[in-house]
Amino acid sequence: MFCSILIKNKSKLMLLKGEKNQDERGIITYNNDFDASQIKRIYTIENHSTEFIRGWQGHKVEQRWFACIRGSFKVSVIVIDHFENPSKELTIQTYVLKDDVLTYLHIPSGCITAIQSKQKGSKLLVLADYKLGEISDEYRYSLDYFNNI
Repeated sequence: MFCSILIKNKSKLMLLKGEKNQDERGIITYNNDFDASQIKRIYTIENHSTEFIRGWQGHKVEQRWFACIRGSFKVSVIVIDHFENPSKELTIQTYVLKDDVLTYLHIPSGCITAIQSKQKGSKLLVLADYKLGEISDEYRYSLDYFNNI
């Protein structure tokens, strides 16, 4: 149950599908395919409203992994062709993450994202492969920069 996209002529896994098990003790959500060995930093995102879209921002070098731990999120992803002056016609891929299973969305280096909570009170877990301030690798673009929104 993997979704892949073409990045720099390599197929990169983007969605690592989580699972859920329920019995008389309760519910366990898990992801046995996620390898956390690269993770150096963990934080959460809670948007102030469902209308707000956090983005576009991303990294040339750093990677991120997103998992919804409460509610649901729409995450739009663009593979950037040139960070200093990206094409305005790049393809936008959209994913919906929900809290019913522990699915991770892997955002490889070279991508930017726009994140929107779809339910009030939604919380997104973010994992990064670099510590805060370890490298200078953040790129931001206005929400209306790309023509395919």
